[in-house]
Amino acid sequence: MSDAQWYVAKNGQQEGPYGEDDLKGKIASGQVPGDALVYAHGVTPEWTPAANVPALSAGAGAPPPAPPPPPSGQKAHEVDFEVGGEDLQYVVVELDPGETVVAEAGGMMYMEPGIEMETLFGDGSKPDQGFFGKLVEGAKRKFTGESLFMTHFTHKGAGKSHVAFGAPYPGKIIPVDLAEIGGSLICQKDSFLCCAKGIQLGIALQKKIGVGFFGGEGFIMQRLDGDGMAFMHAGGTIIERTLQPGETLRIDTGCIVAHEESVDFDIQFVGGLKSAIFGGEGLFFANLTGPGRIWMQTLPFSRLADRVYSAAPQTGGRRQGEGSILGGLGDMLDGDN
Repeated sequence: MSDAQWYVAKNGQQEGPYGEDDLKGKIASGQVPGDALVYAHGVTPEWTPAANVPALSAGAGAPPPAPPPPPSGQKAHEVDFEVGGEDLQYVVVELDPGETVVAEAGGMMYMEPGIEMETLFGDGSKPDQGFFGKLVEGAKRKFTGESLFMTHFTHKGAGKSHVAFGAPYPGKIIPVDLAEIGGSLICQKDSFLCCAKGIQLGIALQKKIGVGFFGGEGFIMQRLDGDGMAFMHAGGTIIERTLQPGETLRIDTGCIVAHEESVDFDIQFVGGLKSAIFGGEGLFFANLTGPGRIWMQTLPFSRLADRVYSAAPQTGGRRQGEGSILGGLGDMLDGDN
């Protein structure tokens, strides 16, 4: 019998060490599936699926050093990333064997060999919560206007592999390390793009009735909890600002992307009947009071959609600055009417 010490990567966490016979028993009983990643110092060069290990050879007499990642006590998977592009950005996430990134359906741009895609019920942050627990989590996501299902991208090969996600409309991608901001982030309902597995996606109910009725996002916003990387997307240019304790900033309600949990969110009437009716900025401003960081967008998607809709010929819009010498007849010949 070999005295090699074996480790198992399960749900992004390291288990072990196990002796050779102990590990064989777990594989035989199904406690460790054949596609689970295992490692033994001096036996396998890196994390390898258990089914691909031909035989367990003898290890060194001295206790082996700790295996390569995942050694961290962090609950969420640790992923590296790179954001590319200018106005239509994308993020490339680098995965080690056993790591998973979770994304909204339809956001994936490409993935390299070794990565397997699976659509699951929920975000996978609580694998042992059971069907009823997952159903509750799915219902919460439905309240935020998102799908009940999410797509999990897991690297089940060797070495490193990459998966990329594209932005759904012109804007910027915002990477946020939740561990650096206290573990929680409140964001608008449609801003989430993807995150490391282990981050919980839930809802944040606004406690103030004014925010609920007039805050643009209603009572329900999205809440991200965990200690890993999360990626959001918002329109136009992104402005990040840190508010000092007691410092207040008035913002158009549609321009708010996200804020730390420590930031107080309230609503203020713009003041003055003429400004309210003819100002074009809506009846209410959002009052955000520090301490904490906030993220703002220069072009909310609703504002962009309104401009596109109002300019569409099907809704009575007309082209600006691109007329035909034949006027309306030319438009008909061009197929614009």
